[in-house]
Amino acid sequence: MDIKLDWQEGLSFTASNEFGHSVVINNDRDEKGKKKGFSPTELTAISMGGCTGLDVISILQKKRQDVHDLEIKVHTERVKEHPRVWSSVEITYVVTGKNIDPAAVERSIQLSMDNYCAVQNMLKQAVEIKSRFEIIEV
Repeated sequence: MDIKLDWQEGLSFTASNEFGHSVVINNDRDEKGKKKGFSPTELTAISMGGCTGLDVISILQKKRQDVHDLEIKVHTERVKEHPRVWSSVEITYVVTGKNIDPAAVERSIQLSMDNYCAVQNMLKQAVEIKSRFEIIEV
């Protein structure tokens, strides 16, 4: 994997990969104090949610679960002192579908956490990651 970051101005970078895809990292604030973009730690949470989400939906599809929607919520807590690392992480999986088997959802999450999601497996060496799920029947 090769990633390149180009400084734009202020606290803004454009990151790109070897395939030409890009994302803006921006910790600047507007005149009202609102952040202008994603911070690196927010992008880390997004990466973790995306990584496990790809695993879970793929496994549920292989288990022939009738999933209509999958929402991943990542909640992090940070310590107050710099470098302000995460003190805890909770990932909530909201699975919407027909006749979803809770055991299939639980197993899919476990496989992602233990075997497949590289981002989670890197981060769980530094912070405890908890997970839970909800099933919404349609």
